[in-house]
Amino acid sequence: MLDTHSNAEFTFKMSAVLFAFVQRMLLATRYSWQGLRAGWRTQASLRYEFCCSLVIIPLAVWLGQTSIERALLIGSWLLVVVVEFINSAIETVVDRIGSDLDELSGRAKDLASAAVFCSIVLSVTVWVILCLDRWTQYFRN
Repeated sequence: MLDTHSNAEFTFKMSAVLFAFVQRMLLATRYSWQGLRAGWRTQASLRYEFCCSLVIIPLAVWLGQTSIERALLIGSWLLVVVVEFINSAIETVVDRIGSDLDELSGRAKDLASAAVFCSIVLSVTVWVILCLDRWTQYFRN
């Protein structure tokens, strides 16, 4: 049987853990918002992709007939945005290190750019496959 002292101690420890968790989540959210704002201010490609999202996401909701299709359409596009953020972070760090032309720095930027390209190819592939499926369904009926 637990005495009231150990029960109160347990409650106090759990309160401290919960407080620390909430504090970390608030800080993480703040840092994420700072990253979103910095990306919007400094990266034209991110602004372009965000603006495209205003069309792509509603179109995906309309075009997808099931929740899985909608998730694939929206998720494949959001992956492009995520990879673009990573690409921007890599470019920022490389630029911070120095402005001298360096083979490894160039390779890092090229690889990050290739990742963005691959994510775009993936998204286009998902969209084309689903649109072709809708097109064939339309003409079959």
